[in-house]
Amino acid sequence: MKKINYQKELDKILADISSKQNSEKPSLLLHACCGPCSSYVIEYLSSIFNITIYYYNPNIHPSEEYYRRLNELKKFLTVFPDAIKNQVQLVEDHYDPEEYFAAVNTREEVELCTEAEKGERCRRCYRLRMERAWKYACQNNFDWFTTTLSISPHKDSQKINAIGLQLDREFAESVNNSDGNPASRTKFLPSDFKKNGGFLRSTQLTTEYSLWRQDYCGCIYSMRNKK
Repeated sequence: MKKINYQKELDKILADISSKQNSEKPSLLLHACCGPCSSYVIEYLSSIFNITIYYYNPNIHPSEEYYRRLNELKKFLTVFPDAIKNQVQLVEDHYDPEEYFAAVNTREEVELCTEAEKGERCRRCYRLRMERAWKYACQNNFDWFTTTLSISPHKDSQKINAIGLQLDREFAESVNNSDGNPASRTKFLPSDFKKNGGFLRSTQLTTEYSLWRQDYCGCIYSMRNKK
């Protein structure tokens, strides 16, 4: 299957939004897993969108790791000029690792426990987190939704964007207004944030702001398999 250049898709959308200079900035719900991954995306998009970060990551193990990442993100938002100037907000969902284990089904499909990153276990994890964020975005009338996950070279941006587009289609099919036209709704913002030096810039910002960068994705399996 031919890979899609999602960075080019994003460039087109951003150009269209930027051309409407007299319009109010659209709102964006940005699912994020940590401060380092959020840094470049905030720098890149905060002048174009009113950003609210959504922190929902029940995959992170152990709980101390979850809160350390969350606190680093909170700290970063208070010192990063782009976040302060553009009033980037943060919403934290609850933390329940059982939601992750139920979604990936590794207790039944034990072969997934040792699977390398970017496989089926990871795809299910992407879907869990993105779907929760998507529902929040829709319920709170955000114009756009996306995730920082594609900034990592260890994540499969094709699968991430496929999930986002599938959520977009599912919503379009289920929510129509009375005359049969698609209702005003949240739209998925495609991305491949690692492109155009995005991942490199995130590492530079991490160093500049002394952010703690984790050495594994987050789940217990990535921690065990990182060697």
